[in-house]
Order: sequence, then structure tokens, then C-alpha cells
Amino acid sequence: MDKKLGVYICGGCSIGESIDVDRLAELARKDAKAAVCRTHACLCGEEGVAQIQADLASGAVNAVAIAACSPRAKMERFNFGARQLVERINLREQVAWSHKPNDEDTQMLAEDCLRMGVARLEKMEPPEPLAESISRTILVVGGGVAGINAALEGAEAGYDVLLVEKEARLGGFLGELKKTFPTHAPYTQAENNGLAEKVRAVSAHPRVRVFWSTQVVKTEGQPGMFDVTLQNHHGSETHRVGSIVMATGWKPYDRSKLTLPGCDLPDVVTNVELERMAAAGPVTRPSDGKVVNSALFVQCAGSRDPAHLGYCSSVCCMSTLKEAEILRDQNPDIEIFVIYRDMVTPGQYETYYQSVQDHALNFFMKGMVTGLERDANGKVVAHVDGSLMGSPMRVPVDLVVLATGMAANSADNDGIRALRDARRTLERNESETQRTEAEKVIRQLEDREGTEILHLGYRQGPDLPILQSGFPNSHFICFPYETQRTGIYAAGAVRAPMDSQLAAEDACGAMMKAIQSVEMAAQGQAVHPRAGDLSYPNFALQRCTQCKRCTVECPFGAIDEDEKGTPRFNPYRCRRCGICMGACPERIISFKNYSVDMIAGMVKAIEVPDEFADKPRILIFACENDAYPALDQAGMNRASYDASVRVIPLRCLGSMNIVWIADALSRGIDGVLLLGCKFGEDYQCHFIRGSELANRRLENVKDTLERLQLESGRIELVQLGIDEGDRIPHLIDDFVARVRELGPNPYKGF
Repeated sequence: MDKKLGVYICGGCSIGESIDVDRLAELARKDAKAAVCRTHACLCGEEGVAQIQADLASGAVNAVAIAACSPRAKMERFNFGARQLVERINLREQVAWSHKPNDEDTQMLAEDCLRMGVARLEKMEPPEPLAESISRTILVVGGGVAGINAALEGAEAGYDVLLVEKEARLGGFLGELKKTFPTHAPYTQAENNGLAEKVRAVSAHPRVRVFWSTQVVKTEGQPGMFDVTLQNHHGSETHRVGSIVMATGWKPYDRSKLTLPGCDLPDVVTNVELERMAAAGPVTRPSDGKVVNSALFVQCAGSRDPAHLGYCSSVCCMSTLKEAEILRDQNPDIEIFVIYRDMVTPGQYETYYQSVQDHALNFFMKGMVTGLERDANGKVVAHVDGSLMGSPMRVPVDLVVLATGMAANSADNDGIRALRDARRTLERNESETQRTEAEKVIRQLEDREGTEILHLGYRQGPDLPILQSGFPNSHFICFPYETQRTGIYAAGAVRAPMDSQLAAEDACGAMMKAIQSVEMAAQGQAVHPRAGDLSYPNFALQRCTQCKRCTVECPFGAIDEDEKGTPRFNPYRCRRCGICMGACPERIISFKNYSVDMIAGMVKAIEVPDEFADKPRILIFACENDAYPALDQAGMNRASYDASVRVIPLRCLGSMNIVWIADALSRGIDGVLLLGCKFGEDYQCHFIRGSELANRRLENVKDTLERLQLESGRIELVQLGIDEGDRIPHLIDDFVARVRELGPNPYKGF
């Protein structure tokens, strides 16, 4: 499109007191050839916004550059429609508030920011929304408490729901329990689960179709257009759905993997086994059927143990309290011992804990059970160490209950441990042979299926990727319901360890996301994290070399490939991170509002002083999710740092194409600093491994620099959290100092 550029410069919030705004306006008119250039003392005010709207309405401008505050501020004020070309130029947080006012270097920084913003805007095109026929039916997989509540919530919101349960009845694990935790005042006694009413409601709802004894055998397509094949004893049938809620629950941790001596004795049972015994009738000793007069509970049996389940399973303590009450109901004189590391009873559950603890024959002891053995009287003797009683203790009882933890039904715990160990090998910088073997293991396991529930037709595997904990979350901080497969949302205990009450609430959140997914898909918009983004990657396939890097590196399985290895893009799976763009060596992937050429144009717009000016130029590529907000935070705190830096925000550091670094250095830029999210086991990258991929690519760049006689120290990647704005000044100033020691880039002036 022929662009009519409008540049609007704000003088408020100390910008006009730190920068010569008139000089910026003159630069916009002469160099940028702006059709309209206006300055205003408060551009975000009604008058300032009205000026921009009037110029757009009259046709005087059709591309708007707003030089004011951060693009993360005043987003609604400067929203002129999803298809309107708007570029925000950050003069407040990253110029006026973080550098010396009315200084030559500060002014040069502001002018470069304007040039870079205009260069980006000149190469933008309005994004075209996707337009496909979208299904608004929602599939819920799993008929436990989470699945039932998700189905009811979706149906009550006006959506058709398919509820699939592999068993012949609804209710899941909760349906097997005699009682559940107290949810009503005074919170002192276990209650009936109340599940029967929910089962009746969902079975009778006109918008819910329930499939019993049914499994998903194939899921193909993408959000809005998933084709799901269901199979039961009647045969198979395929349904088109818009999104999926995965509520497949949990399984008890395998007791055979526990290393506690004696845990395989006949009178040692798990908490789940005890629940089933209680539901069937009075609990007796498995070895001889006699009455249980004493019982001991071993808490954290496998949980909070890196060798087994590295997390707290959330419900074990509450289950023990309930099971102690069940045992006492059948035998008021029973002695109960609870050996715990910590008792986790949040909220009103604390009241329940106190009521059980107050019984004279209930004994709670902090300590560790180190072994179990059978004595001459047939009792199981628990050896307890580290208790507050001091010396080791022997506690003989009729029954021992292991409070084993919760593992997601999607989890392959052996695979998780192997993946974790391989990653640690890489982190420890072991030998090249060990590193090569670890990388091989990671490639095999990283995108491996869990227990094959959904049977996805994705290049990267038939089910949700394995994470360190086995739960299929997409980002452990920001996106609790999203999985790594767009349009598929986890709810209940398959998402995180939780009790039935929380699982019911969790189902509401997951169903809300599933509804949002189909509605956003119908508008051609991204769901998360770039919610509302209409752009999507375009592939110039005539230049594709079938290297498969884009298909391999996409964290979300958005790109499949045909039999020749040519990428086959599924746009509704895409999260608009641009990792495929950064991966492509041929640079054939681009967005209408984000491309290799666009960022290269921003790099070329920077004015680089010659080697005699003693004014280095440092380019920062900053992830827009964590690093860019941290830079803004430094400015908001009025923290000052070297004015030689020029910042280009990236959707994700994984979208960085190495050609940008080559362009920067060839133009005489003295150093390139990459600021990305933290990666590793506790990753914070919104796009799973974008920073990690950028770090791998950087190693190749550094090798190339050495061959070109350029110091590899001119490039550095730093992992930065969104809350680490206080690190920014020291981090930048140190890097600039190191680059100064290296001297000017020898390519200056060429």
C-alpha cells in the first residue's frame, strides 16, 4: 500500500524537558517525509488522540508513528483498530526517563528511535485476518469432576459440548470415594461427594452429548477445525470441534518404585487402596482380615522427592485426615499415628486438621519413616527418625498407609526423569560424548507423547509434550490452562495436583479459555500470548530448501511437512512468536507486520558515528515479554544507563534471525546485546524455548565472528526476568565498558 505517514510526538511526562521535540519534528518532516507531523504537550489526552483520529478519518495519513510513552502503556488510548498501521516509539521510559536531559547523546538516541520506528512502519502492511468456517462445538475429554463441570459450564454458556469418558460411568476417581473433604461450615467432618446430582445434570443437558466407554483414537486439524475420531464398542465416528478441554485426571504414583524398605509388606497399603477398601466395607488387615486397632500414615510417600515426584501432591495430607476419620468411624478406639514432614491444609481445611488432631488417640509426629518390618506378633513396625522426640522410634501398628502422590494421567514419569537428567548433563558442561548423548535423549523425549490420550496428528508427536513435572502446562507462570498445543486446555488434576473442589473451579477457567479460543479463531485472531494479533507467517515456498528447521523448532506444532519435507502451515495453531522466522536460513518466512526485512531496516536506520567520535553504538534485541518490560521498569525508576544503546523489541528472542547480527556488525555497530527470558527447567519464556534456541544459534554466530577476526565478546545473551529492572543499568553499563575495551568495530565506515 502507498503509505501516508503521520508522526505524532508527545512533549509530556518530561519528554519535552529532556529532548528537543522541535528537532525531532523537523527530522520527521525532512528525512522521514512525513505527510503530517504534529507535536502535543499531552498526546494521550482527548485533544491529542482526536487529532490522530481526525487525520486518519480524513485520509491525510494511513500509517501512524506515535513517539511518546512505551508501547506497553496507554494501549487502549492509541488503539485505532486491529488493521490500522501504528508504530509506538518509546521516548519516555527508554529515553527521557533513563538518560541525562538535554544532552547530545540523549538527543541522538531520541532521533535514532524515531528513525528506527519510521523504518519499521514503512515496511509494515495491514494484516489480513484468517477466514475459515469455525466449529463452536467444544470437546471435553474425561468424565471426572473437572470434565463434568467443564461440560456444564460450556453448555450453560450456550455451546454444544461432547463429553468423552473411557469408563462405563461418569465420576472419575471421586466416584469411587466414600467421602470427600469438608466444604461447608463448620469444616470439621468429611462429607458425601454430591457427585450424583452433577452426573444427572450433565447427562440430561440438551447441549451435552455424553460418550461412555469411549476413547479418542485420532485428533487432526487445528483450533476451530479439529477433526476428532471417537471409538467405542459401537464403532468409530468423527466430529469437528473448535477446541478441547483435557480433563483426564490423575493416577496414584506407582508404589513399586518407592525405595522405602518394607513398603511391599502385605499390611502396607496406599491411600488409594485404603479409600477403595473403605468404599467396599469395613477396613481390615489384608494379611489376615482382622480388625485394625492401630494404623500409621506415612506422608509424602514419593512426593517432594526428586527421585520420584518432585512436587507436593497437594491432597495427601487432607486425604490422611479424612481416612483417619473413616477408620475411627468403624473403630472408635483405634490408635492413629501420622508421620509427616509438613502438614499442608490450606484455607478452611486448617479447621478440619485441628478437629482431627484434637482427638486423644490421634498422634501427629514430624519425622521421617526410614523403614518398615514385620515383628514376631505380626505387626508392622515403622522406624521413625528425625522426630521432635529426639532419638529414633519404633512404632508397631496393624496397618501402614502410604500417602502416595498424584501423577497426571498424561505423564510418563520415567521419560520425565530421563529428560531432566539429560538437561542437567548439558548444564554441567560434561564431556563432548556425554553432551552428544544427552542431546540425543532430549530430542527423543522433548516432544514425545505422554500416555497417548488425544492421539494428535502433529509432526511433533501424538500427544502433549513432556514437561519436567509431567503436567501439560504451557507456561508455568502466565498461562495456567494453556498447553503447548493451541486450542487444547488442561483442567483439574491433569493440570496440577488439586482436590475435587478446586478441580471443579479449575474446569470453569479451562472452559472459558476453550470458548475464547473458538471465538478468537472465528475472528482470525491469536488467542495468547499475543491476544488479538491478526498476523500470521507467510511462506515463500518457492525458495524453501526443505531443511525442516522451522518444523522442528516450532514449540507449538504449528508446522507439519509433506512427504517431500516442505512445510505445511496450520495457521490456527500459531501463537505468532516468529520462532520459525528466526529459524529459517533462507529467510522465506515473514509476517505482514514483523519480518526479517523490517528489523533489518531498523538496524540500518541507526546512525553510526565514525571511529574518531568516541561514541560507540550498542544494539539491544529485547524480548517483548520479559526483557522489554524490565527496560521500561528501569526507566520508571529513573535508573540511568549508557545512552549508546539502541533497543529493538522482538516478539521472542527465538525469532531473532542471525542476519540481523551480521547486518549490525557490518554497519559498524560495536556490540550486540540480546536480552531474553530465562530458560532451563524453570523456564520463563512465553514461547517455551525461544531464548534457549537463540542461545544455540548464537554459538554458531560467535564461531563465524572469530573466523572474521571479530571478537566474540561483542555479542552476549543475558537471561532476564520481568522483575529484574534493577539489573538493567549495571548490566548495560558493564557490557558497554567491555565493548569499549575491545575498541571500535573495524567495519566502521565500510
